[in-house]
Amino acid sequence: MSDELRIETRGPGETQDVGRVLGEHSRAGDIYLLSGPLGAGKTCLAQGIASGLDVTGYVRSPTFVLMTRYRGRLTLHHVDLYRLGGPEEVWDLGLEEQLFGDGVCVVEWADRASDLFPPESLVISLDYGETDEERIITFPERPDRYGPALERLTGPVVRAKEGQG
Repeated sequence: MSDELRIETRGPGETQDVGRVLGEHSRAGDIYLLSGPLGAGKTCLAQGIASGLDVTGYVRSPTFVLMTRYRGRLTLHHVDLYRLGGPEEVWDLGLEEQLFGDGVCVVEWADRASDLFPPESLVISLDYGETDEERIITFPERPDRYGPALERLTGPVVRAKEGQG
């Protein structure tokens, strides 16, 4: 058995539920690094995190504006690196305030600059499942900082399976 946690969701609502649990347990300084192909559920997960942070209003992917800030229980910094070419362009965005501030940072397409993020970030991989509605959410490692939220994800909120390896 490895430290990997793998969750299968059936539709956007369940993917958002996973995010909501993460958001409910978020603390200032939490960083969620999302990766996966187009349409795999990164924005759905971010919407759920926003819901768990009590953000009101619609949360959309900041693909064209690159960063959006939302007010909730904690400030949510939602970043999308899809349009950027590499780590140099990402660093030029001035992410320090978002990453090391007193809010929560969610970064879509984080794999485009993975070396720039602190090691205590929570890496989350999303991918397609066996059907059009299914998604696989994988937490390759479980930093202690995120333990309470990840423990909740192994409960009745969603169907969860421990990774094998």
